[in-house]
Amino acid sequence: MTGGPAAGGPAVGARVGCGAASAEEQVFASIRLVLLGVVAVLQLGLSLPPLLAYDHGPGARIAFGVLALVTLGCAPWVARRRPLPGAVVAGGVVAVMAASVPAALALPPDGHFGAAHWSFGLVGWHLLVLLADRVPALLAAIGAHLAVEVGLFALAGTPDRTEIGAAGVVVLGVTSFQLGVLLLTRVLLRTARQAAEVAAQEERAATRAALAEQWAQDLRAGFAGGLGSTVPLLADLADGVLDPRAEDTRRRCAFAATQLRRLFAEHDEVPDPLVHEVAACVDVAERRGLAVSLAVSGSAVPVPTDVRRELTGPVASALSAARERARVSLLRADGEVRLAVIADAEAEVGAVSGRVDVRCDTYGGQTRTEARWRTS
Repeated sequence: MTGGPAAGGPAVGARVGCGAASAEEQVFASIRLVLLGVVAVLQLGLSLPPLLAYDHGPGARIAFGVLALVTLGCAPWVARRRPLPGAVVAGGVVAVMAASVPAALALPPDGHFGAAHWSFGLVGWHLLVLLADRVPALLAAIGAHLAVEVGLFALAGTPDRTEIGAAGVVVLGVTSFQLGVLLLTRVLLRTARQAAEVAAQEERAATRAALAEQWAQDLRAGFAGGLGSTVPLLADLADGVLDPRAEDTRRRCAFAATQLRRLFAEHDEVPDPLVHEVAACVDVAERRGLAVSLAVSGSAVPVPTDVRRELTGPVASALSAARERARVSLLRADGEVRLAVIADAEAEVGAVSGRVDVRCDTYGGQTRTEARWRTS
């Protein structure tokens, strides 16, 4: 006997992939929300006072307004924890990079990388909001921003060693902090991905255990049902209550053998379980010396296990009562499954349940038994 619970496969792998992707989206959504709050606080709390306190050119205020618009433009998606559209990201990066140039050009003399240079760090935080999930593009944008700022710093005059050292400290401090945030984001992403994979593996293991337990219960229930009528029969034969030569005893034994053979076939993994179980019943009848023909028409349709039991039950009973020959036909068409047996016996079988309609007609020593189940 073969069969058993499915061990999982592509569907489980797909769930693992979906879980990891969902975890990444949640991490990016949370980080982007925090970064947007950081940008808003920095722009109003740390960037606006230097802009107002020092003598900047008119381009500085325009740049400040552009950066504020970028923040406001990202807010609807970030607040709803949704990914930023590609057009918003591209437009935001272009606007931020373009605003950094007039902001730097509008600085007062000797203002580069000093207290008046309000835009240097702010631009990097804007880029983090826009490109946190696009690391290569983020690094390229930050590198381009640094190159522009350093170039304008060099063109503003010939700095001495003290100014160069102070500028280096500012550049290193701001950039390293922002890259540290990026590194922390990658660590959180990896942790979230691993957690999602572990959760998916635990779910797969729990599902497999549940399927195995259900399969075992179904197997025990099926054998209990099949042995329910067999054990008393064997006990009566062993105790001499039944005469093995009696026609009724032979019929009961044949029915029990057919039921057990069908029960074994029920747990086989085959493309068409119903045909397989009917063929098992026919095989037992042929081993008894009956001449049995089996005709099958129509394409295979999914039939629940309990319905297959009710469909094949009348077949087993009719074949057990047959004396020399029987004809079995299986028809699947027009939204129904019909299983009929014509046997040279006069044993009628009543309806099994409301789902399967069983009809028996006896004429001329022949009994026609038909079990019908509607698929919809």
